[in-house]
Amino acid sequence: MGNKTPLYDVYKDQAKTIDFGGWDLPVQFSSIKDEHEAVRTKAGLFDVSHMGEIDVQGNGAEAFLQSVFTNDVEKLKTGGCQYSAMCYENGGTVDDLVYYKRGEGDYLLVVNASNIEKDYNWLVSRAEGFENVNIVNVSENYAQIAIQGPLAEKVLQKETNTTLSDITFFKFRDGVSIGGVEALVSRTGYTGEDGFEIYCKPEEAATLWNLLLEAGKEEGIQPCGLGSRDTLRFEARLALYGQELTKDITPVEAGIGFAVKTDKEADFFGKEVLKEQKDNGPSRKLVGLEMIDKGIPRTDYEVFNSDGEKIGFVTTGTQSPTLKKNVGLAIIDKDFTAIGTEVEVQVRKRRLKAVVAATPFYKKSN
Repeated sequence: MGNKTPLYDVYKDQAKTIDFGGWDLPVQFSSIKDEHEAVRTKAGLFDVSHMGEIDVQGNGAEAFLQSVFTNDVEKLKTGGCQYSAMCYENGGTVDDLVYYKRGEGDYLLVVNASNIEKDYNWLVSRAEGFENVNIVNVSENYAQIAIQGPLAEKVLQKETNTTLSDITFFKFRDGVSIGGVEALVSRTGYTGEDGFEIYCKPEEAATLWNLLLEAGKEEGIQPCGLGSRDTLRFEARLALYGQELTKDITPVEAGIGFAVKTDKEADFFGKEVLKEQKDNGPSRKLVGLEMIDKGIPRTDYEVFNSDGEKIGFVTTGTQSPTLKKNVGLAIIDKDFTAIGTEVEVQVRKRRLKAVVAATPFYKKSN
């Protein structure tokens, strides 16, 4: 049996659960399509308590994080969040993460569940030589619930006196009371929609979950599982560690070069490789694929050019619930990345025609 989040007992009889990176998590409650649709048009509620939290504190915290993060930590003000990657010397990705600046020398890192131990050990080993840096894995102290969708703010606002419209994109507020539950609330998410991620004590997660489902009844809120979380983030072209980002795929190749600041003064792991890729373009990169022939481009399927030469592989693929088309993301050689280029995807024993398509597949209308 896998690890269980503080919410497992609340939904174990309502959801189909699966083992995800060692955690028992809901893959769906009703259906992936319904939950996907709810988030795109109304609101959805996700248990993301499996995510890891790491505190990095001390006078030396900012300088230390500058040496391991690809983004520019100095630019982050208190009350703000930033998205970044951590890389190996060769530019491959240790993890991608969001971190919160709670004050000078006080950062909360939110990392991928399957990488908690790896990230923590990697950070600790890289902190040698930095004074006044304290790194603590505080994952046990937090549960995380995400409320996502165009009506997310409306639902959440019913339960708090904090003016949520003041919390703008990639900002957060600590000590927000939601129906009496104290929480850190950030305007962030992994769906391509507006919404919030809410961090609270594990023992208060069930109260919060039930409160928000009740508060959003009128708006048609739905509890959502990993299935729709994946189709939503995929359509919005948000990278998933282990698929679009790995130890062998750099953030620049994966299309998150906006979070790689090679012009910042501080040296960071992988900086030289990433600078070269940003300046001259990587030799391969992430593109969208739309199938012409009937078939779904699944993770790890090989991609070929029209001469039958292998040019890359699929990182994620599905039938897009919004577009109603079979689409994928693939890392392929740069010579074949122009939109409209015809390629072939090896789907089981057959090579099926596809075309390089524009991404993200979905962009919310403001």
